[in-house]
Amino acid sequence: MTESKHFLETDGGLRHVAVERALAEMRAGRPVLIKSGRSSLFVMGVEALDSARALRIEALAEGRARLLLPAPRLRRLGLDRKTPGAVALPNVDPHRIEALALSLNALIDAPVAALSHLDKAALELARLSLILPAVVVADVAARAVRDEGLLRVEASAIMAFRAASASDIRLISRAPAPLEGAPETEFAVFRGGEGLRDQVAVIVGKPDLAHPVTVRLHSACLTGDLFGSLKCDCGDQLRFTARHMAENGGGVLLYLDHEGRGNGLANKIRAYELQARGFDTYDADEALGFGPDQRGFDFAAAMLKQLGVSRVRVMTNNPTKIAALEAGGLDVVSDQRIIGRTTEQNVSYLAAKRDRAGHLIEADEEPVAGGGAE
Repeated sequence: MTESKHFLETDGGLRHVAVERALAEMRAGRPVLIKSGRSSLFVMGVEALDSARALRIEALAEGRARLLLPAPRLRRLGLDRKTPGAVALPNVDPHRIEALALSLNALIDAPVAALSHLDKAALELARLSLILPAVVVADVAARAVRDEGLLRVEASAIMAFRAASASDIRLISRAPAPLEGAPETEFAVFRGGEGLRDQVAVIVGKPDLAHPVTVRLHSACLTGDLFGSLKCDCGDQLRFTARHMAENGGGVLLYLDHEGRGNGLANKIRAYELQARGFDTYDADEALGFGPDQRGFDFAAAMLKQLGVSRVRVMTNNPTKIAALEAGGLDVVSDQRIIGRTTEQNVSYLAAKRDRAGHLIEADEEPVAGGGAE
C-alpha cells in the first residue's frame, strides 16, 4: 500500500488522480461528493437525472437541493446576469430541472442565489467532463452518504486541474504516417492538455527547426474533418494546411481534442439542433449554457517546444491562437489567413466567427446569402 501511494504521489498527485476519477464518474452519469474542509457537496449532472434518482436525491438533500446553472443559461432564462447561480429545488422535479437546463422557452421561476466555492467546483467538474453545464447539488453531511459509495474529491483539486493538465503534457509515441498529398508525414501523440485527452502533432515533411516553422493549431471537428460537413470550413482548412505544408518546406499541424469549441461532441450536436432552428453558432452554445469559446491553447506551445520548435509562422484566422503561442514563449514571426470553401450552409457561420469572435475573415471572402452554422 505504501509503495502504491508513493507512485500516485509522484505521478501527478493523489488529488489530480481523484479529479480524473471524478470526471469518469460524471461522464458515466454517477454522482460524486466534492469536499472542502468539513463541508461536503453531493453533485449529479442533469443529463443523468431520472425519477428514481430524483427521489433518492430528495431524501438525501432534505430540502437543500439546488440546480446550478452558468451565466449564459441564466440569461437565456430571462436574467441579466454575468455570473452563475443556484436555483432552489425544494422538490427535485426532473421535468422542472430539464426545462430550466435545456428548454428554449423556459423562464426562471425562482430567486437565483450566488454560488459557494463548492458550487463553483461542481460546475467546473461538469465543464471538464464535457457534459451539459447544469448540475443538481445538495449540501450533505459526509456520514449521510457514507453508504452511497460516492467518489470523493477536493474542490481545490478540481479548480486547479485544468492548469495542472496543461503543464503536464508529454510526448507518448510517434511514427511515420504517410498522407495523400503529403507522403512524408509523422504523427506524434501527446497526453494531457485537457484532462484525459490525447493531442496529436502532425509533422509534415522535414521542417527546418533553425528557421521559423509553419504551424497550425487545428481543433478536432468530427463532422467537418471526417465527414465533410457543409456547415463549417474545418475540413477544408485541415486538408489545405497539410497540402500547403507538404509543398512549402513542411510544418507542424497540431490536431487538438477541442470538439465543439471545447464543449464536447454531444453538446456540439445539441448546438447543431438549435442551429437548425435558426440560432447562430454562438447563440446556440449560449442557450446550452456555454460561453463563446471553452478551448484552452496554453499547452500548444509546450507541444511545439518538445518538438524543438521555437519560431513559428502561424496559419490561422483566430487571434486567440496567435496570442496563446506568444504567451507560451514562442516567437510568432508571421501569421497567414486560411480560408475554406464558402457554401450556402456555412456563410452565416463564417460571418458569426468574424463579427462575434474577431476572426480575421474578410467580408468579400463570403457569399452574400445563406444560412446554417457550425
